[in-house]
Formats: sequence, C-alpha cells, structure tokens
Amino acid sequence: MSADIIQLVEQAGPYLSAAVGAYGAAVLGQAEDRAVNAAADATAGLGRRILRVAWHRRDEAGRAALESAVQTAAEEPNDTDAAAALRQQIKRALREDAELVREVAGLLTAAGGVTVNVSGTRAIGAHHIGVAASGDHTTIHLPQQ
Repeated sequence: MSADIIQLVEQAGPYLSAAVGAYGAAVLGQAEDRAVNAAADATAGLGRRILRVAWHRRDEAGRAALESAVQTAAEEPNDTDAAAALRQQIKRALREDAELVREVAGLLTAAGGVTVNVSGTRAIGAHHIGVAASGDHTTIHLPQQ
C-alpha cells in the first residue's frame, strides 16, 4: 500500500470522526440539510465531504461496507475499533481509485489541515510552539526583556 494513502487516511481520520460525531449515520445522506450544515463546524463538514465523495465513487458492495462502518462508528463513538474500521473502508476506497486519492488530497490541502504525530512518554505535540519542556525538574531560562 502506498505511503501516500496511509498518510491521507491518517490526516482524514479526525475529520471522519468529527463528521460521524456531528451527523451520525446520516452523514452519507443524499439531501443537504442546511440547518445541520450550518451547525456543524468546518472539521465535521470536511469529514462529511470526504465520506460522501468516497461513497459516491464506490460500487454497491463498497457503499454497503462504508455505510456499515459509518453506522457502527455512529452507534459507538468511543470505540476505537469502530473508528479504525471506518478508516479501513476509506483506505480501501483510496487504494482502488487513484482519482479519489487526488480528490481527497485536494480537500485536505484546501482545508489547510495539519497533522502532528506524537509518540512516547512525555512527548509534546504542537503545530506552533514557543517554549515547551517535558520532564522532571526542568528549568527554563527566558531572555530578559
């Protein structure tokens, strides 16, 4: 599997979760509900667009699998396995459709999304940061102004 697809799915993950959290299983619905769209934030809106474009590009079996993953994730919002199953469906769709890869990449780029991966004990993750310290008995000396 392409590293690009893995990276896209990692970047899209928070948006997908936000969309399912905001819209529930109705996230794939055909009708645009302007009141719901107005209430949802940009993160959920982007997740919804990603899910809908993937759904529209799938065959009948692919749509059914994606709908099932969305339904499960909506019913069990705190279940990390359900969220992973949804990401797996998106990954499968991306592997099978190069145009979908370009479209999702474009959506994420247009949104200006930033992914910060953090790992390890006391790791610090931030997009922009001034001074950060992690550890016991840390002393920070700031220049005098």
